[in-house]
Amino acid sequence: MTSTAQQLADRYAAVWNEPDPVARRDAIEQLWVPDGLHGVSTRQARGYAALEERITGAYNTNVRDAGHRFRAVANAQGLRDVVTFNWEMVRPATGEVLAVGLEFLQVDAEGRIVTDYQFIVS
Repeated sequence: MTSTAQQLADRYAAVWNEPDPVARRDAIEQLWVPDGLHGVSTRQARGYAALEERITGAYNTNVRDAGHRFRAVANAQGLRDVVTFNWEMVRPATGEVLAVGLEFLQVDAEGRIVTDYQFIVS
């Protein structure tokens, strides 16, 4: 991997907060391989266009409209081609944690995401 597990986790969380559509798309292309998969229990997105739609939808609902922020917890771990970490959705004014998730990422030799399984913990 070309970046540490925590650096990847921080970059991952940042893309979900990115307000600029062009910067968001660029970040997606830097984080994922072209046919990368993001899967959660209710849906999946494969490829840059679908990833962009998924992330933009979450951004619009949770960040732009509701004023929340996503942040990676400082617990990222890497083992061979897998990185896991938790993230939190917080209310910036108070730091109140509103949601917690777990990411299980399979990455390629360059540290880009091949498969991203997202679990909502609370």
